Amino acid sequence: LAIACTFVGAALGAEAVQYIDASLLTSLIPLLLIGISLYFLLAPTTKTHSGPAPLSETAFAFTVGFGIGFYDGFFGPGTGSIFTVCFVALGHFGLVEATARTKVLNFTSNIAALTFFLIAGLPIWQIGLTMAVGGFIGARMGAKVVISNGQRWIRPLVITMSMLMALKLLWEQHHAALLSMLAH
Repeated sequence: LAIACTFVGAALGAEAVQYIDASLLTSLIPLLLIGISLYFLLAPTTKTHSGPAPLSETAFAFTVGFGIGFYDGFFGPGTGSIFTVCFVALGHFGLVEATARTKVLNFTSNIAALTFFLIAGLPIWQIGLTMAVGGFIGARMGAKVVISNGQRWIRPLVITMSMLMALKLLWEQHHAALLSMLAH
């Protein structure tokens, strides 16, 4: 059910982005990524929680799967980290299982968005294929790290990558102003 909801959300997000100015969302993403980093940095543990998860699998599918799928189809940066946080916080999964489940839903949302962008004739093939190769290599390397090192590597990597992505996006958005301030 989560796969289907994620697919539908991503398809609708890919459709919506064709009609909406995403500049506001662009400026909010670094803050979201910093929040994800702080969550993993400050959370006392990311082991499986005791007690029932706050969301049933059905509620998780319709809210998190659909919502993050929509976000990924619409914009995308940080989707994997957001899914992982939700699986840990709302699904009570350990970090290794949360990461594995994240890969399935993230792949689903990517396929859905790509399908709808293809229908609209929008892909920029050179960039897309380069990103696909990079994603494939990164996924294989990441899977090996998780299998051999487990949770002790995932948490620092999520924190580091979320912060680096946030800094990159902040730099892209504000580099001219920052350079101007440093010059004076």
